[in-house]
Amino acid sequence: MRHLSVEMLAAGDSAEKITSAGDLQLGIAVLVGIAAIVLLITKWRLHAFLALTIGSLVLGSVAAASPDKTIESFTAGLGETVSGVGVLIALGAILGKLLADSGGADQIVDTIIARTGKRAMPWAMVLIAGIVGLPLFFEVGIVLLIPVVLLVAKRGQYSLMRIGIPALAGLSVMHGLVPPHPGPLAAIDSLDADLGVTLALGVLIAIPVAVIAGPLFARFADRWVDVTPPEGLVPQRPSEELKSRPRFAATLATVLLPVVLMLAKALTDVIVDNPDAGVQRVMDVVGSPMIALLAAAVVGMFTLGRAAGFGTQRVATTVEKSLVPIAGILLIVGAGGGFKQTLVDIGVGDMILRFSEDWSISALLLGWLIAVGIRLATGSATVATISAAGLVAPLAADMSSTHTALLVLAVGAGSLFFSHVNDAGFWLVKEYFGMDVGQTVKTWSVMETLISVVSLVFVLLLSLVL
Repeated sequence: MRHLSVEMLAAGDSAEKITSAGDLQLGIAVLVGIAAIVLLITKWRLHAFLALTIGSLVLGSVAAASPDKTIESFTAGLGETVSGVGVLIALGAILGKLLADSGGADQIVDTIIARTGKRAMPWAMVLIAGIVGLPLFFEVGIVLLIPVVLLVAKRGQYSLMRIGIPALAGLSVMHGLVPPHPGPLAAIDSLDADLGVTLALGVLIAIPVAVIAGPLFARFADRWVDVTPPEGLVPQRPSEELKSRPRFAATLATVLLPVVLMLAKALTDVIVDNPDAGVQRVMDVVGSPMIALLAAAVVGMFTLGRAAGFGTQRVATTVEKSLVPIAGILLIVGAGGGFKQTLVDIGVGDMILRFSEDWSISALLLGWLIAVGIRLATGSATVATISAAGLVAPLAADMSSTHTALLVLAVGAGSLFFSHVNDAGFWLVKEYFGMDVGQTVKTWSVMETLISVVSLVFVLLLSLVL
Protein backbone atom coordinates (compact mmCIF):
# COMPACT_ATOMS: atom_id res chain seq x y z
CA MET A 1 0.00 0.00 0.00
CA ARG A 2 1.06 3.60 -0.54
CA HIS A 3 1.32 5.52 2.72
CA LEU A 4 1.56 9.24 3.44
CA SER A 5 4.79 10.09 5.22
CA VAL A 6 4.98 12.53 8.11
CA GLU A 7 6.86 15.00 5.90
CA MET A 8 4.18 14.87 3.23
CA LEU A 9 1.45 15.43 5.77
CA ALA A 10 3.24 18.29 7.43
CA ALA A 11 3.97 20.05 4.16
CA GLY A 12 0.53 19.34 2.70
CA ASP A 13 2.22 17.90 -0.36
CA SER A 14 -0.29 17.16 -3.11
CA ALA A 15 1.94 15.04 -5.34
CA GLU A 16 -0.26 12.02 -4.73
CA LYS A 17 -3.55 13.88 -4.99
CA ILE A 18 -5.71 13.52 -8.08
CA THR A 19 -7.89 16.59 -7.42
CA SER A 20 -7.54 20.14 -6.15
CA ALA A 21 -10.94 20.18 -4.44
CA GLY A 22 -11.26 21.95 -1.10
CA ASP A 23 -12.12 20.37 2.22
CA LEU A 24 -15.86 21.06 1.91
CA GLN A 25 -16.08 19.41 -1.50
CA LEU A 26 -14.00 16.49 -0.29
CA GLY A 27 -16.27 16.03 2.71
CA ILE A 28 -19.33 16.03 0.47
CA ALA A 29 -17.62 13.58 -1.90
CA VAL A 30 -16.96 11.15 0.95
CA LEU A 31 -20.56 11.34 2.17
CA VAL A 32 -21.98 10.89 -1.34
CA GLY A 33 -19.58 8.03 -2.13
CA ILE A 34 -20.43 6.16 1.06
CA ALA A 35 -24.15 6.88 0.58
CA ALA A 36 -23.96 5.42 -2.92
CA ILE A 37 -22.36 2.24 -1.57
CA VAL A 38 -24.98 2.00 1.18
CA LEU A 39 -27.92 2.42 -1.19
CA LEU A 40 -26.52 -0.01 -3.74
CA ILE A 41 -25.99 -2.69 -1.08
CA THR A 42 -29.11 -2.16 1.04
CA LYS A 43 -31.80 -0.95 -1.36
CA TRP A 44 -30.81 -2.48 -4.68
CA ARG A 45 -29.10 -5.57 -3.18
CA LEU A 46 -26.05 -5.11 -5.38
CA HIS A 47 -23.00 -7.23 -4.62
CA ALA A 48 -20.55 -5.38 -2.36
CA PHE A 49 -17.79 -5.66 -5.00
CA LEU A 50 -19.87 -3.81 -7.59
CA ALA A 51 -21.15 -1.34 -4.99
CA LEU A 52 -17.61 -0.45 -3.87
CA THR A 53 -16.45 -0.10 -7.47
CA ILE A 54 -19.32 2.22 -8.39
CA GLY A 55 -18.97 4.08 -5.09
CA SER A 56 -15.31 4.76 -5.85
CA LEU A 57 -16.23 6.24 -9.25
CA VAL A 58 -18.92 8.40 -7.61
CA LEU A 59 -16.42 9.51 -4.97
CA GLY A 60 -13.88 10.60 -7.59
CA SER A 61 -16.53 12.30 -9.70
CA VAL A 62 -17.95 14.43 -6.86
CA ALA A 63 -14.40 15.31 -5.79
CA ALA A 64 -13.79 16.63 -9.34
CA ALA A 65 -11.08 14.08 -10.09
CA SER A 66 -10.72 13.03 -13.71
CA PRO A 67 -12.25 9.61 -14.49
CA ASP A 68 -8.94 8.16 -15.69
CA LYS A 69 -7.16 9.19 -12.47
CA THR A 70 -10.00 7.78 -10.37
CA ILE A 71 -9.85 4.48 -12.23
CA GLU A 72 -6.07 4.42 -11.87
CA SER A 73 -6.30 4.97 -8.10
CA PHE A 74 -9.01 2.35 -7.66
CA THR A 75 -7.16 -0.22 -9.75
CA ALA A 76 -3.89 0.39 -7.90
CA GLY A 77 -5.60 0.05 -4.52
CA LEU A 78 -7.40 -3.11 -5.57
CA GLY A 79 -4.24 -4.75 -6.90
CA GLU A 80 -2.11 -3.80 -3.91
CA THR A 81 -4.72 -5.02 -1.43
CA VAL A 82 -5.22 -8.38 -3.14
CA SER A 83 -1.47 -8.86 -3.49
CA GLY A 84 -1.04 -8.05 0.19
CA VAL A 85 -3.76 -10.24 1.71
CA GLY A 86 -5.09 -12.44 -1.11
CA VAL A 87 -2.59 -15.25 -0.61
CA LEU A 88 -3.21 -15.20 3.14
CA ILE A 89 -6.96 -15.46 2.64
CA ALA A 90 -6.49 -18.38 0.26
CA LEU A 91 -4.17 -20.23 2.66
CA GLY A 92 -6.58 -19.62 5.54
CA ALA A 93 -9.42 -21.03 3.44
CA ILE A 94 -7.43 -24.19 2.68
CA LEU A 95 -6.66 -24.77 6.36
CA GLY A 96 -10.28 -24.13 7.32
CA LYS A 97 -11.62 -26.56 4.71
CA LEU A 98 -9.20 -29.28 5.80
CA LEU A 99 -10.27 -28.72 9.39
CA ALA A 100 -13.95 -29.03 8.51
CA ASP A 101 -13.85 -31.94 6.04
CA SER A 102 -11.44 -34.11 8.02
CA GLY A 103 -13.57 -34.01 11.15
CA GLY A 104 -10.82 -32.13 13.00
CA ALA A 105 -13.27 -29.45 14.14
CA ASP A 106 -15.63 -32.12 15.49
CA GLN A 107 -12.71 -33.77 17.25
CA ILE A 108 -11.95 -30.54 19.11
CA VAL A 109 -15.63 -30.12 19.95
CA ASP A 110 -16.15 -33.70 21.13
CA THR A 111 -12.98 -33.80 23.22
CA ILE A 112 -13.78 -30.61 25.11
CA ILE A 113 -17.45 -31.50 25.61
CA ALA A 114 -16.56 -34.96 26.95
CA ARG A 115 -14.45 -33.33 29.64
CA THR A 116 -16.83 -30.51 30.51
CA GLY A 117 -19.61 -30.42 33.10
CA LYS A 118 -22.98 -28.81 32.47
CA ARG A 119 -22.21 -25.57 34.32
CA ALA A 120 -18.95 -25.15 32.42
CA MET A 121 -20.49 -25.82 28.98
CA PRO A 122 -20.92 -22.13 27.99
CA TRP A 123 -17.24 -21.59 28.76
CA ALA A 124 -16.35 -24.65 26.71
CA MET A 125 -18.35 -23.32 23.75
CA VAL A 126 -16.58 -19.96 23.71
CA LEU A 127 -13.25 -21.82 23.88
CA ILE A 128 -14.26 -24.10 21.00
CA ALA A 129 -15.39 -21.15 18.88
CA GLY A 130 -12.21 -19.23 19.63
CA ILE A 131 -9.95 -22.12 18.67
CA VAL A 132 -11.91 -23.23 15.62
CA GLY A 133 -12.52 -19.64 14.55
CA LEU A 134 -8.82 -18.78 14.30
CA PRO A 135 -8.34 -20.01 10.71
CA LEU A 136 -11.97 -19.77 9.54
CA PHE A 137 -13.88 -16.95 7.89
CA PHE A 138 -16.82 -15.80 9.97
CA GLU A 139 -19.51 -17.15 7.65
CA VAL A 140 -17.70 -20.49 7.40
CA GLY A 141 -17.39 -20.59 11.18
CA ILE A 142 -21.11 -19.98 11.63
CA VAL A 143 -22.06 -22.68 9.16
CA LEU A 144 -19.62 -25.06 10.85
CA LEU A 145 -20.33 -24.33 14.52
CA ILE A 146 -24.04 -23.53 14.71
CA PRO A 147 -25.04 -27.08 13.72
CA VAL A 148 -22.68 -28.27 16.48
CA VAL A 149 -24.36 -25.84 18.90
CA LEU A 150 -27.78 -27.22 17.94
CA LEU A 151 -26.55 -30.78 18.46
CA VAL A 152 -25.10 -29.99 21.89
CA ALA A 153 -28.23 -28.11 22.98
CA LYS A 154 -30.56 -30.88 21.87
CA ARG A 155 -28.60 -33.91 23.08
CA GLY A 156 -27.48 -32.36 26.33
CA GLN A 157 -30.78 -30.61 27.12
CA TYR A 158 -29.05 -27.23 27.29
CA SER A 159 -30.64 -23.80 26.76
CA LEU A 160 -29.89 -22.71 23.21
CA MET A 161 -28.98 -19.16 24.24
CA ARG A 162 -26.63 -20.31 27.01
CA ILE A 163 -24.74 -22.45 24.48
CA GLY A 164 -25.18 -20.44 21.28
CA ILE A 165 -24.25 -16.93 22.42
CA PRO A 166 -20.78 -17.97 23.72
CA ALA A 167 -20.06 -19.75 20.42
CA LEU A 168 -21.14 -16.72 18.40
CA ALA A 169 -19.11 -14.40 20.63
CA GLY A 170 -15.96 -16.48 20.18
CA LEU A 171 -16.34 -16.45 16.41
CA SER A 172 -17.18 -12.76 16.16
CA VAL A 173 -14.33 -11.58 18.38
CA MET A 174 -11.82 -13.56 16.32
CA HIS A 175 -13.34 -12.18 13.10
CA GLY A 176 -13.02 -8.55 14.15
CA LEU A 177 -9.80 -8.48 16.15
CA VAL A 178 -7.46 -11.33 15.27
CA PRO A 179 -5.57 -11.91 12.00
CA PRO A 180 -5.49 -13.88 9.71
CA HIS A 181 -9.11 -12.84 9.20
CA PRO A 182 -9.53 -10.60 6.11
CA GLY A 183 -10.62 -7.41 7.90
CA PRO A 184 -7.74 -7.20 10.39
CA LEU A 185 -5.24 -8.28 7.71
CA ALA A 186 -6.41 -5.54 5.35
CA ALA A 187 -6.30 -2.94 8.14
CA ILE A 188 -2.79 -4.04 9.13
CA ASP A 189 -1.70 -3.65 5.51
CA SER A 190 -3.41 -0.28 5.14
CA LEU A 191 -2.01 1.19 8.37
CA ASP A 192 1.40 -0.45 7.96
CA ALA A 193 1.01 -2.06 11.38
CA ASP A 194 3.16 -4.87 12.73
CA LEU A 195 1.25 -8.13 12.35
CA GLY A 196 2.88 -9.85 15.31
CA VAL A 197 2.17 -6.97 17.69
CA THR A 198 -1.40 -6.69 16.41
CA LEU A 199 -1.93 -10.42 16.80
CA ALA A 200 -0.58 -10.42 20.35
CA LEU A 201 -2.67 -7.43 21.44
CA GLY A 202 -5.69 -8.77 19.55
CA VAL A 203 -5.57 -12.07 21.43
CA LEU A 204 -4.99 -10.23 24.72
CA ILE A 205 -8.15 -8.16 24.18
CA ALA A 206 -10.16 -10.98 22.59
CA ILE A 207 -10.04 -13.22 25.66
CA PRO A 208 -11.80 -10.94 28.20
CA VAL A 209 -14.14 -9.57 25.53
CA ALA A 210 -15.23 -13.08 24.52
CA VAL A 211 -15.86 -13.93 28.18
CA ILE A 212 -17.98 -10.83 28.79
CA ALA A 213 -19.97 -11.03 25.54
CA GLY A 214 -20.18 -14.83 25.64
CA PRO A 215 -20.83 -16.81 28.85
CA LEU A 216 -21.65 -13.73 30.96
CA PHE A 217 -24.02 -12.05 28.50
CA ALA A 218 -25.60 -15.42 27.68
CA ARG A 219 -27.19 -15.44 31.13
CA PHE A 220 -29.18 -12.32 30.25
CA ALA A 221 -29.94 -13.43 26.68
CA ASP A 222 -31.33 -16.66 28.06
CA ARG A 223 -33.82 -14.69 30.17
CA TRP A 224 -34.87 -12.48 27.28
CA VAL A 225 -35.30 -15.16 24.62
CA ASP A 226 -36.33 -18.79 25.04
CA VAL A 227 -36.07 -20.85 21.87
CA THR A 228 -35.50 -24.52 21.10
CA PRO A 229 -33.33 -25.91 18.29
CA PRO A 230 -35.36 -26.14 15.04
CA GLU A 231 -35.89 -29.84 14.38
CA GLY A 232 -35.17 -29.62 10.66
CA LEU A 233 -31.81 -27.94 11.20
CA VAL A 234 -30.26 -30.35 13.72
CA PRO A 235 -27.90 -32.33 11.47
CA GLN A 236 -26.01 -35.57 11.66
CA ARG A 237 -22.35 -34.65 12.04
CA PRO A 238 -20.45 -35.40 8.84
CA SER A 239 -17.42 -36.67 10.76
CA GLU A 240 -19.44 -39.73 11.79
CA GLU A 241 -19.22 -40.88 8.16
CA LEU A 242 -15.43 -40.85 8.24
CA LYS A 243 -13.44 -44.00 8.93
CA SER A 244 -11.16 -42.09 11.26
CA ARG A 245 -10.60 -38.59 12.58
CA PRO A 246 -7.46 -36.61 13.39
CA ARG A 247 -6.26 -36.78 16.97
CA PHE A 248 -7.16 -33.86 19.22
CA ALA A 249 -3.56 -32.87 19.97
CA ALA A 250 -2.55 -32.95 16.30
CA THR A 251 -5.62 -30.94 15.26
CA LEU A 252 -5.07 -28.30 17.93
CA ALA A 253 -1.37 -28.04 17.09
CA THR A 254 -2.15 -27.55 13.38
CA VAL A 255 -4.71 -24.82 14.06
CA LEU A 256 -2.39 -22.96 16.41
CA LEU A 257 0.78 -23.38 14.29
CA PRO A 258 0.48 -20.10 12.31
CA VAL A 259 -0.39 -18.15 15.45
CA VAL A 260 2.60 -19.58 17.31
CA LEU A 261 4.99 -18.83 14.43
CA MET A 262 3.78 -15.24 14.07
CA LEU A 263 3.95 -14.63 17.83
CA ALA A 264 7.45 -16.18 17.92
CA LYS A 265 8.58 -13.72 15.27
CA ALA A 266 7.16 -10.80 17.28
CA LEU A 267 8.91 -11.97 20.45
CA THR A 268 12.19 -12.45 18.58
CA ASP A 269 11.96 -8.89 17.22
CA VAL A 270 11.54 -7.57 20.77
CA ILE A 271 14.15 -9.76 22.51
CA VAL A 272 16.90 -9.92 19.87
CA ASP A 273 16.26 -6.57 18.16
CA ASN A 274 19.12 -7.06 15.70
CA PRO A 275 18.14 -7.34 12.01
CA ASP A 276 21.53 -8.88 11.20
CA ALA A 277 21.26 -11.67 13.80
CA GLY A 278 20.79 -15.10 12.27
CA VAL A 279 17.90 -16.13 14.52
CA GLN A 280 15.98 -12.94 13.77
CA ARG A 281 16.51 -13.31 10.02
CA VAL A 282 15.21 -16.88 10.20
CA MET A 283 12.18 -15.87 12.26
CA ASP A 284 11.45 -12.97 9.91
CA VAL A 285 10.91 -15.58 7.20
CA VAL A 286 9.34 -18.39 9.23
CA GLY A 287 7.08 -16.02 11.16
CA SER A 288 5.88 -14.05 8.17
CA PRO A 289 2.11 -14.50 7.67
CA MET A 290 2.43 -16.18 4.28
CA ILE A 291 5.02 -18.75 5.40
CA ALA A 292 3.23 -19.37 8.72
CA LEU A 293 -0.10 -20.08 7.01
CA LEU A 294 1.56 -22.01 4.19
CA ALA A 295 3.29 -24.22 6.77
CA ALA A 296 -0.01 -24.83 8.58
CA ALA A 297 -1.82 -25.66 5.33
CA VAL A 298 0.87 -28.13 4.25
CA VAL A 299 1.09 -29.70 7.71
CA GLY A 300 -2.70 -29.89 7.78
CA MET A 301 -2.74 -32.02 4.65
CA PHE A 302 -1.01 -34.72 6.71
CA THR A 303 -2.20 -34.15 10.28
CA LEU A 304 -5.81 -33.56 9.18
CA GLY A 305 -6.30 -34.95 5.67
CA ARG A 306 -4.19 -38.10 5.81
CA ALA A 307 -5.26 -38.76 9.42
CA ALA A 308 -8.89 -38.84 8.21
CA GLY A 309 -7.99 -41.39 5.56
CA PHE A 310 -7.88 -38.96 2.65
CA GLY A 311 -5.80 -40.06 -0.29
CA THR A 312 -3.79 -37.68 -2.45
CA GLN A 313 -6.76 -37.07 -4.76
CA ARG A 314 -9.16 -36.37 -1.88
CA VAL A 315 -6.75 -33.88 -0.33
CA ALA A 316 -6.32 -32.17 -3.70
CA THR A 317 -10.10 -32.00 -4.14
CA THR A 318 -10.54 -30.50 -0.67
CA VAL A 319 -7.93 -27.84 -1.39
CA GLU A 320 -9.55 -27.05 -4.74
CA LYS A 321 -13.02 -26.72 -3.21
CA SER A 322 -11.71 -24.45 -0.46
CA LEU A 323 -10.67 -21.81 -2.98
CA VAL A 324 -13.99 -21.51 -4.80
CA PRO A 325 -16.01 -19.74 -2.07
CA ILE A 326 -13.35 -17.08 -1.41
CA ALA A 327 -13.60 -15.48 -4.86
CA GLY A 328 -16.30 -13.12 -3.61
CA ILE A 329 -14.36 -12.33 -0.44
CA LEU A 330 -11.22 -11.51 -2.41
CA LEU A 331 -13.15 -9.22 -4.74
CA ILE A 332 -14.84 -7.41 -1.85
CA VAL A 333 -11.57 -6.98 0.03
CA GLY A 334 -9.84 -5.82 -3.15
CA ALA A 335 -12.60 -3.35 -4.04
CA GLY A 336 -12.51 -2.08 -0.47
CA GLY A 337 -8.80 -1.44 -0.94
CA GLY A 338 -9.57 0.37 -4.21
CA PHE A 339 -12.13 2.58 -2.46
CA LYS A 340 -9.61 3.26 0.30
CA GLN A 341 -6.89 4.24 -2.19
CA THR A 342 -9.29 6.58 -3.97
CA LEU A 343 -10.03 8.22 -0.61
CA VAL A 344 -6.31 8.67 0.00
CA ASP A 345 -5.52 9.99 -3.49
CA ILE A 346 -8.24 12.66 -3.49
CA GLY A 347 -6.76 13.95 -0.21
CA VAL A 348 -9.32 12.80 2.37
CA GLY A 349 -6.55 11.59 4.67
CA ASP A 350 -4.98 15.05 4.75
CA MET A 351 -8.40 16.59 5.38
CA ILE A 352 -9.08 14.33 8.35
CA LEU A 353 -5.61 15.01 9.73
CA ARG A 354 -6.20 18.78 9.54
CA PHE A 355 -9.57 18.54 11.23
CA SER A 356 -8.42 16.10 13.89
CA GLU A 357 -5.65 18.46 14.99
CA ASP A 358 -8.34 20.71 16.47
CA TRP A 359 -10.33 17.89 18.06
CA SER A 360 -9.88 16.55 21.56
CA ILE A 361 -10.87 13.10 20.28
CA SER A 362 -8.18 10.45 20.08
CA ALA A 363 -7.25 8.74 16.82
CA LEU A 364 -8.34 5.41 18.34
CA LEU A 365 -11.84 6.69 19.10
CA LEU A 366 -12.05 8.40 15.72
CA GLY A 367 -11.18 5.16 13.92
CA TRP A 368 -13.80 3.30 15.97
CA LEU A 369 -16.52 5.87 15.23
CA ILE A 370 -15.85 5.87 11.48
CA ALA A 371 -15.95 2.06 11.40
CA VAL A 372 -19.22 2.09 13.39
CA GLY A 373 -20.83 4.44 10.89
CA ILE A 374 -19.82 2.38 7.87
CA ARG A 375 -20.80 -0.87 9.60
CA LEU A 376 -24.29 0.44 10.44
CA ALA A 377 -24.72 1.68 6.90
CA THR A 378 -23.41 -1.25 4.87
CA GLY A 379 -23.76 -4.22 7.22
CA SER A 380 -20.30 -5.48 6.25
CA ALA A 381 -17.60 -5.70 8.93
CA THR A 382 -14.92 -6.19 6.26
CA VAL A 383 -16.01 -3.15 4.22
CA ALA A 384 -16.19 -1.08 7.43
CA THR A 385 -12.70 -2.15 8.52
CA ILE A 386 -11.04 -1.50 5.17
CA SER A 387 -12.77 1.85 4.54
CA ALA A 388 -12.20 3.18 8.06
CA ALA A 389 -8.57 2.08 8.04
CA GLY A 390 -8.05 4.00 4.81
CA LEU A 391 -9.61 7.14 6.25
CA VAL A 392 -7.47 7.17 9.41
CA ALA A 393 -4.25 5.89 7.81
CA PRO A 394 -2.54 9.33 7.88
CA LEU A 395 -3.04 9.48 11.65
CA ALA A 396 -0.90 6.37 12.04
CA ALA A 397 2.12 7.93 10.30
CA ASP A 398 3.81 9.08 13.51
CA MET A 399 2.45 6.42 15.87
CA SER A 400 4.52 3.76 17.60
CA SER A 401 4.08 0.17 16.44
CA THR A 402 2.03 -0.58 19.55
CA HIS A 403 -0.40 2.30 19.03
CA THR A 404 -0.68 1.55 15.32
CA ALA A 405 -1.70 -1.99 16.26
CA LEU A 406 -4.23 -0.57 18.72
CA LEU A 407 -5.63 1.61 15.93
CA VAL A 408 -6.15 -1.53 13.84
CA LEU A 409 -8.00 -3.12 16.76
CA ALA A 410 -10.10 0.01 17.37
CA VAL A 411 -11.21 -0.03 13.73
CA GLY A 412 -11.88 -3.77 13.95
CA ALA A 413 -13.94 -3.26 17.10
CA GLY A 414 -16.04 -0.57 15.42
CA SER A 415 -16.71 -2.85 12.46
CA LEU A 416 -18.63 -5.26 14.73
CA PHE A 417 -21.09 -2.71 16.13
CA PHE A 418 -24.82 -3.63 16.09
CA SER A 419 -25.33 -6.15 13.32
CA HIS A 420 -28.85 -5.74 11.93
CA VAL A 421 -31.00 -6.51 8.89
CA ASN A 422 -28.42 -5.46 6.29
CA ASP A 423 -25.89 -8.02 7.58
CA ALA A 424 -25.86 -11.56 6.21
CA GLY A 425 -24.70 -12.85 9.60
CA PHE A 426 -27.90 -11.50 11.17
CA TRP A 427 -30.05 -13.67 8.93
CA LEU A 428 -27.83 -16.73 9.33
CA VAL A 429 -28.18 -16.58 13.11
CA LYS A 430 -31.92 -15.87 12.91
CA GLU A 431 -32.65 -18.85 10.68
CA TYR A 432 -30.33 -21.34 12.39
CA PHE A 433 -31.66 -20.49 15.84
CA GLY A 434 -35.29 -20.31 14.76
CA MET A 435 -35.78 -16.77 16.10
CA ASP A 436 -37.84 -13.87 14.81
CA VAL A 437 -36.29 -10.48 13.98
CA GLY A 438 -36.98 -9.00 17.42
CA GLN A 439 -35.42 -11.95 19.23
CA THR A 440 -32.37 -11.81 16.97
CA VAL A 441 -31.90 -8.10 17.74
CA LYS A 442 -32.18 -8.71 21.50
CA THR A 443 -29.55 -11.44 21.40
CA TRP A 444 -27.22 -11.37 18.40
CA SER A 445 -27.32 -7.61 17.73
CA VAL A 446 -26.86 -6.69 21.38
CA MET A 447 -24.00 -9.19 21.68
CA GLU A 448 -22.21 -7.65 18.68
CA THR A 449 -22.61 -4.16 20.17
CA LEU A 450 -21.27 -5.37 23.51
CA ILE A 451 -18.20 -6.86 21.76
CA SER A 452 -17.59 -3.58 19.92
CA VAL A 453 -17.90 -1.30 22.96
CA VAL A 454 -16.00 -3.52 25.41
CA SER A 455 -13.21 -4.02 22.86
CA LEU A 456 -12.89 -0.25 22.49
CA VAL A 457 -12.67 0.15 26.26
CA PHE A 458 -9.82 -2.36 26.45
CA VAL A 459 -8.06 -0.71 23.48
CA LEU A 460 -8.23 2.69 25.17
CA LEU A 461 -7.03 1.24 28.48
CA LEU A 462 -4.06 -0.44 26.80
CA SER A 463 -3.20 2.83 25.03
CA LEU A 464 -2.73 4.44 28.46
CA VAL A 465 -0.21 1.89 29.70
CA LEU A 466 1.67 0.85 26.52
